[in-house]
Amino acid sequence: SQLAYSYGQPVRDGLNWQLGSVKIEAMHTPGHTPGSFSYVLHDAGGRPWIVFTGDALFAGDVGRVDFLGEDRIEEMASLLYDSIFVRILPLGDGVIICPAHGAGSACGAAIADRRMTTVGLEREANPRLQHADRSAFIADVGKSLAKSPYFLRMEEYNVGGAPMLGELPPVRGLSVDDFAAEAEREDTVVVDLRPELEFAASHLPDSLFLFDGGLEHFGGLFIPQDARLLLVNSVGYPEEQVVRLRRTGFDDIVGYLRGGLFGWQNAGGAVRSTHTVSVQDLCRRLDESESHNLLDIRGTAELGEKGAILGAQHIPLEELPGREEDVPADGNLYIFCGSGRRSMIAASLLRRAGRDNAVVVLGGIQGWTSTSCPIV
Repeated sequence: SQLAYSYGQPVRDGLNWQLGSVKIEAMHTPGHTPGSFSYVLHDAGGRPWIVFTGDALFAGDVGRVDFLGEDRIEEMASLLYDSIFVRILPLGDGVIICPAHGAGSACGAAIADRRMTTVGLEREANPRLQHADRSAFIADVGKSLAKSPYFLRMEEYNVGGAPMLGELPPVRGLSVDDFAAEAEREDTVVVDLRPELEFAASHLPDSLFLFDGGLEHFGGLFIPQDARLLLVNSVGYPEEQVVRLRRTGFDDIVGYLRGGLFGWQNAGGAVRSTHTVSVQDLCRRLDESESHNLLDIRGTAELGEKGAILGAQHIPLEELPGREEDVPADGNLYIFCGSGRRSMIAASLLRRAGRDNAVVVLGGIQGWTSTSCPIV
């Protein structure tokens, strides 16, 4: 069923718009949602040239099909199969695909880092399109994924229209004193945008680490939608990050720390650090000691693909808030992911919850050689 949009005029399948010598055609491609459309740009000769696939087909992935609930996942995955295999792929291998989202988006589990792609490249290289039949495709894509809290507001805006905010002002650079005063407010979150090793060496107490490639996805998961934000970055005005946060719905960005951590520390501001260990050193420590606490925050699908670590506690990063009491509070808690960046997010979440025993493991599963905690 179509949603009752309260603005605009409904689009129907096959509707055309002539723009000079080229034509845009609306193509109904349900699956991600019942009303999902793609738009095909035809060249002056009438041939399909570019297809804007929205959330139906991405580089290396396809749109998620769980937004209408688990009881309709199979139905929506079947619709998506038809949209891709019956409507989009027959456009031709040379047709350029412009998807609505790129790598790191919460609208796909494994979107590749290609801003544009082609029908032929996706037919050949997209893992989701390698299935021989509909049932195998449904089994692969028909899964529930983590839903960011801001999705609820996004759905309201999509159906009812977004408020007209006008042009938002630039984010102010704040002095150490002004930044510290703003950070005292309970509704404020300090977000640290620097690389993970800079954050590990020194950061503001209770700040939330978010690495650049995961800003939208993890920001949407871990920052309250109505929070006031203060930003810490390496140098200068964080223009790109401000734009991306605002696109995720975080409009109340109070300011950024002018002078960064260098100025904060020189002014005597309090800082904390996060312990790190290389994956090779941790494997050696585990093999030399009988007691250890290891937390694996990779997703369930990653464990299936790369293997689980015997004896490690598994809590996917998206599920960690609210489950802090489930992890050991005594002794070092070694946090493991694919590279260390998500583990640094986990460490900052645990620190904000009052846990001080996190040690971030730097390096991925490929370097794991522990014999006492093997990969199984």
